[in-house]
Amino acid sequence: MFAVIRVRGTVKLMGEIQDTMKHMRLHRVNHCVLVPDNATSKGMLQKTKDYVTWGEIDVDTLAEMLEKRGRLIGNKVLTEVDLVDTDYSDFKGLAEGLIAGDYKLGDPIKPVMRLHPPAKGYEGIKKPFVMGGALGYRGQHINDLIRRML
Repeated sequence: MFAVIRVRGTVKLMGEIQDTMKHMRLHRVNHCVLVPDNATSKGMLQKTKDYVTWGEIDVDTLAEMLEKRGRLIGNKVLTEVDLVDTDYSDFKGLAEGLIAGDYKLGDPIKPVMRLHPPAKGYEGIKKPFVMGGALGYRGQHINDLIRRML
């Protein structure tokens, strides 16, 4: 399971890349979505690599993100009481179910997490992560970025 965060805005964005961002539900900067690790998702990530950053999210970070930034339809805060509809008793169990692929965000829980800008800012929004920037694949370091954005 990949966590994908939009880093750059819409100025001078090609239509094809803009459509791909819409398919991934990344409409605004600092929005985060979860995508499965399959060929289709990897193709979309490669197409948008100059505008997003992504990596493998771990269970603890996902549980913390769901607890702090998870929302229900109607923009209501997600609580453990609301998890009764999902057959999970706590956020960690829901995070494990999401990473295993047993559950998909959808009807009661919104699939897009609206995060804050990262504390101490991005590393640079015009360079890839391997060159000291914030764009592209960052592996397990996505967990550090998400924690800075909560």
